[in-house]
Amino acid sequence: MTVTSPEFVAGLAADASAASISGFVAAAVIRHGGRVLLVRRSPDDYMGGLWEVPSGTVEAGETILDALHRETNEETGLTISHVTGYIGHFDYENSRGGTTRQFNFAVAVVKTEPIVLTEHDAHQWALPGDLPEVSDAVRELLTS
Repeated sequence: MTVTSPEFVAGLAADASAASISGFVAAAVIRHGGRVLLVRRSPDDYMGGLWEVPSGTVEAGETILDALHRETNEETGLTISHVTGYIGHFDYENSRGGTTRQFNFAVAVVKTEPIVLTEHDAHQWALPGDLPEVSDAVRELLTS
């Protein structure tokens, strides 16, 4: 079963629901030239100033993969050409006090520039061994 199959994606959602996870986020790990694309949360946002991989909420009626494509494009202006793998998930407390599960996918993009930010205040291509201020979960995701 491939990571883009409806059965695989439905299984991810079912496992999260069974664990009483209230929110789903899809995240794109985009690598280029040995570096990974990071975007910085605006200072006035929840977890402001923290760097993260492009990600966003899975909306009602949307699959995790639909959200992955939409959010990557909305947040960076980049278009995913294909998903190359599932890297795993982590859970965190969201701004409403519930638990969100972030599903992380390795993706390839049609082209790596220009980056057009709509929700973040900066971006950078970072070496996994030299990351800026990221959460422990993102650091583990990118360095393991």
